[in-house]
Order: sequence, then C-alpha cells, then structure tokens
Amino acid sequence: MVTVVENYAQFRFFRPQANRVFLAGDFNGWKPEETRMVLCDDGTWIAAIALPPGSYKFRYFADGQWFCDYAAFGVEPGPHGMDSVVRIAG
Repeated sequence: MVTVVENYAQFRFFRPQANRVFLAGDFNGWKPEETRMVLCDDGTWIAAIALPPGSYKFRYFADGQWFCDYAAFGVEPGPHGMDSVVRIAG
C-alpha cells in the first residue's frame, strides 16, 4: 500500500515473517538493497521517500524475492513481470 502526501510517498508492505525488506524502483535504479524498509510491531514494513512529480514503477524485495503491490496506484507490465506504480502530482 502506498500513501502520498505532497511529494512524499510512504510504502507499507505486510510481511511479518520476513527478515529483511527493501524498496526498489525507477527512483533508485532498481537497486534491490539500496532502500531498506523498517519493521513495525504489527509486521508491516515501511519506508518513506520524497519524489519529484511523476509516475514511478517499484517492487518490494523481501528475503531475496520480488513482490508487487496491488494496492498501489496500479500495476504495469515490466521486463520481469508486473511492477507497481506510484504517482506524485505536479
């Protein structure tokens, strides 16, 4: 799930059994271990980043596996399957 307020996007991914979760997408060159997410007490992993206006594709990378976020702003096909989309208004 993604929430956008102005130019900040907060990403929330429920994966209580995961040991490490990262956020990867257009905004960080799809580097799977660059943007680490933080585990909350309820099993949700979160990350918040500031982004310039535009649309960005992303996925979650948890314990070596990729996951799409179907609760984001939509999904689009990418070179390795479906990617989630987040939009920042301009």
